[in-house]
Amino acid sequence: MPDAVVIGAGPNGLVAANILADAGWSVQVLEEQPEPGGAVRHDQGVDPDFVSDLFSSFYPLAAASPVLSALRLGDHGLAWSHAPQVLAHPLSDGRCAVLDRRIDATAASLEEFAPGDGAAWRRLFALWQTLRPDLLDALFTPFPPVRATARLARTLRAAGGLRTARTLILPVRRMGEEEFRGEGGRLLLAGNALHADLAPEAAGSGGFGWLMSMLGQTYGFPVPVGGSGALTEALVRRLRAHGGELRCGERVERIAVRDGRAVGVRTAGGETVPAARAVLADVAVPALYRELVGAEHLPAQLLDDLRRFQWDFATFKVDWALDGPVPWRAEAARTAGTVHLADGVDELTRFAAQIAMRQVPDRPFALFGQMTTSDPTRSPRGTESAWAYTHVPREIRGDAGDEGITGDWGPADQERMADRVERQVERFAPGFRDRVRARRVLAPPTLQALDANLLEGAINGGTTNIHQQLVFRPVPGTGRPETPVAGLFLASAGAHPGGGVHGGPGANAARAALRAHRAPALARAQRLLTRRDRTGRKVTRSGDAASGRPASGEQKGTDDVHRPAKAGIRAYSGERHE
Repeated sequence: MPDAVVIGAGPNGLVAANILADAGWSVQVLEEQPEPGGAVRHDQGVDPDFVSDLFSSFYPLAAASPVLSALRLGDHGLAWSHAPQVLAHPLSDGRCAVLDRRIDATAASLEEFAPGDGAAWRRLFALWQTLRPDLLDALFTPFPPVRATARLARTLRAAGGLRTARTLILPVRRMGEEEFRGEGGRLLLAGNALHADLAPEAAGSGGFGWLMSMLGQTYGFPVPVGGSGALTEALVRRLRAHGGELRCGERVERIAVRDGRAVGVRTAGGETVPAARAVLADVAVPALYRELVGAEHLPAQLLDDLRRFQWDFATFKVDWALDGPVPWRAEAARTAGTVHLADGVDELTRFAAQIAMRQVPDRPFALFGQMTTSDPTRSPRGTESAWAYTHVPREIRGDAGDEGITGDWGPADQERMADRVERQVERFAPGFRDRVRARRVLAPPTLQALDANLLEGAINGGTTNIHQQLVFRPVPGTGRPETPVAGLFLASAGAHPGGGVHGGPGANAARAALRAHRAPALARAQRLLTRRDRTGRKVTRSGDAASGRPASGEQKGTDDVHRPAKAGIRAYSGERHE
């Protein structure tokens, strides 16, 4: 039997499998779809001459990730490409804020909006340069990153202490107002914050927008040469070179649990695949616990917490094959890989408010990707392979555009919404629709059908808002990949540090599995997810929260979850977090 079974061949699952294989474990990866990659795949489904990324396209976090860097994927065929400019945010009046890897070019763009804003951007970049090593170390270290956080705290104190920390937790609207006199810098920060489900008024959205902006300033928004799936192909080649096995078209239906321990999985085809040491799940959190594990193996408090789990926004995407470059009114947008389409921060707030009210936005904020501009191999010379995605409510109660979009996402809904996205592009690029050779619509149910983790088109594994990050991700607890079931580790974007193609959750899960095998007694203590409920009372696996007594019929081997939380705290006190 394999030492480990990994459920899901998305980037996190493949990273976890590679790390385990590097440690000498035998690994078998089971993937439901007919091909690996999860949300990192491409095809030629729009036009045979055009390569189109099905889901994600630009990878600043991959470029910054020490996890992916350590795998040396360049040795397995991965190459990166950059657009001449990283990002543009045009306005309908022709002005355009530009993020360029050359800081002088970025500063000059913002200076055109207001004198002094170029210098303001340089100050934010200087702060990034000071914090970057310790911040990235803390971000990609298993939680809690004790030593990395201590170093970051010392660096932060030297860089302004509480005043700097205050700036980074500001809503992005307020941060932009405090840092810039003109619209340009505010647009770059706010547009980048809305790469996640962070409204301009959300606490912490300023720090996220700043992080994404500074990643772009330092690393750019690179793309894999040949299509996003080239990143997946490199991970698969590396895994197989180290003896790992990948099986596609194998949907895992259940995790086998015996005496409180994960001992393998059962597939939809009826096959039982045993795991000698661990099961790692690159699976959305609610699906993992509710469907693959089952309530009978879980603490009552975890089941209660899952009822409060918050998904991120749903996503609607359109892919195009264009007969020529996009006719942007703002010349500066023509050489950017990513273009943000919203006519100011107020329009971003309006967009987020409509989603909060469960209305389909009438002027959808769109992230637009110019893939041939970023990688000339994507389509014939003189053409453009392009896409745009926007967010919509998960539950739709009305259409702010008064066109009758209901949220059933049948053919009528899809065509109306795709036309609305195209009209948004036309506001900034008159004549765009005349260049469309072919288009493909990927509505929320389509995205979910192509990758079950993207439930209703959610692309982040759960909200990015602060109440579901760090020790609150995926539910209040340790913020770590260990689960209440021994030998089962969470390796998806639902785990810390969250969404984005960087491999962090997969790497953390693999390291936790290796650590558990080396120190099973310590790992058993770390598995204690049971804490106390919101009233402070002890809770049980599936028993009476008030009394702490187990329910009748509880399975053998679950007594460990009834120990008080302080046992888990004692266990962590001796753990190295490097």
